[in-house]
Amino acid sequence: MNIHPFAAIRPNEKDAALVASVPYDVVDTAEAKALAAGNPKSFLHVSRPEIDLPDGTDCASPAAYAQARKALDALIAAGTLVQDAEPKYYAYRQTMGAHVQTGIVACFDTQDYLAGVLKQHEKTRKDKEDDRTRHIETLAAHTGPAFLTYRDDKAIDEVVRAACRTTPLADFVAPDGIGHTVWEIASGASCLGDELQELFARIPVAYIADGHHRSAAASRYAKERGFAGESRWFMAVAFPASQLKILAYNRLVADLNGLSDDAFLAKVAEKFAVGAKGARTCRMYFRGQWTDLGWTVPAGADVVSALDVSYLQDNLLAPVLGIADPRTDTRISFMGGIRGDAALAAKVDAGEAAVAFAMEPVTVEEMMAIADAGAIMPPKSTWFEPKLRSGLFIHSVA
Repeated sequence: MNIHPFAAIRPNEKDAALVASVPYDVVDTAEAKALAAGNPKSFLHVSRPEIDLPDGTDCASPAAYAQARKALDALIAAGTLVQDAEPKYYAYRQTMGAHVQTGIVACFDTQDYLAGVLKQHEKTRKDKEDDRTRHIETLAAHTGPAFLTYRDDKAIDEVVRAACRTTPLADFVAPDGIGHTVWEIASGASCLGDELQELFARIPVAYIADGHHRSAAASRYAKERGFAGESRWFMAVAFPASQLKILAYNRLVADLNGLSDDAFLAKVAEKFAVGAKGARTCRMYFRGQWTDLGWTVPAGADVVSALDVSYLQDNLLAPVLGIADPRTDTRISFMGGIRGDAALAAKVDAGEAAVAFAMEPVTVEEMMAIADAGAIMPPKSTWFEPKLRSGLFIHSVA
């Protein structure tokens, strides 16, 4: 696959912690406004620009895109964001407790995306692609990296280790306790960056872990411009697969689809070993208590139907609770595993849901197998943690 160095627009060292923000799509407007309150340097002013516009402003309106460009220009004019003089690669380490993952920040080829060298496991929605495409067009930049993974390569690991022995460009712990450290990997004669480019050329495929809409939008933007210049490339952070941490993506259902409690439990018992662990297991919170639900994957199941979320959907959520399409049904909601069991139980106890299901995480190997098969995961199957911070790297396509 092709990678390409770029001259990142990034925070000056003293402002990195103030600029770096959670991704635009993990917070709503109210949450973004609260996180950015009192911090004019927060990148949320760029990624969620409606927080600086009148209440009720559509985050996908022309006014919001214009405000995003205004906020980005202001951060650059103030010297909060500066552009490197030369194209480079970067190493980006995240530390969450005992978990550490270190990725390579580079520009990846939209033609590799379109050719299937960068593999997908999620469907994208046109409205979300439209939003990210307009964001790129208005800002003339990719402002949030996609999150990729590839099967481990010892030679690439060594290049990254060497880069991480140098003085970091940024090093801070965010308010959520997650550490973020950035190093440069210089490009040019006899530099690690050139070796890195050669090593990636022998990697046959990579996988989009998170950022399917960013990747799709970048490819649309590039295609519209004939893949000219920097428009051909989009920014991503690529991690070796062994370092990734996938958490569960849990389910909450608003009601029992007209069933009594006892009738619902009887239906559950038809497809699950209630109160017992099986070859596969999830946990159900109902009537104030947690219960194990066990099952065995049916013989001959394909890579998608063998997933825990698929079995739950096909055997309980759809036929019993009437959730035919979890992408569009408003009776189901989802909660990332980072929130924990207590948050699920609290929703049910407060009457905001009738029942909750705590799933086991999908493995990285399962995700890659599904992508290799050209298949699509059910919605809300994977929750990657830690999340990439926005604002640490910006790729100009001007």
